Amino acid sequence: MANIFLAVTQSTNPILPSIPEIIWSVISFTLLMVLLVKFAFPPVKAAMEHRTSKIQTDIDHAEAARHEAERVLAEYKEQLNEAKREATRILEEARKTSEVLRRDLLQRAEEEAAELRARHAGALVSERERVLLELRQQMAGLAIDIAERVIRAEVDRGASDVLIEQYLGEIGAMAP
Repeated sequence: MANIFLAVTQSTNPILPSIPEIIWSVISFTLLMVLLVKFAFPPVKAAMEHRTSKIQTDIDHAEAARHEAERVLAEYKEQLNEAKREATRILEEARKTSEVLRRDLLQRAEEEAAELRARHAGALVSERERVLLELRQQMAGLAIDIAERVIRAEVDRGASDVLIEQYLGEIGAMAP
């Protein structure tokens, strides 16, 4: 081993460092490590712990926000479902109301049509009676004119009216 030590100390090999250089490197490295452990690592460790706690706090806040968002989403879904149920109920009420209105309007229209038919039937009967009366009067006038021409004499209007009424009664009995 001493040979190696001597060979290393006497070596001018650019790759292998000399012993005093190795000793000073070890001392420097040890001193540097002691200084780093005493002065540099505690603030770095504190910064890392602070950063870790901040990240954990952010994660906790994000988790709370996610839970709140899920709660709000569930509320909105419930409100949406309630709105759908309400819309369905309103539509059903509207259908029922429209059906009632349709029935009422149909019934009212049928009643008005029946009333119009009755009114027109009454008007038709009265018009028929008026036309028949007018026709009887015209026939009476014609019958008198014919009788006057046939007899060529003046016919008593009072007596002829009785005969005409009898004649029209016979004709009216024959008419449907």
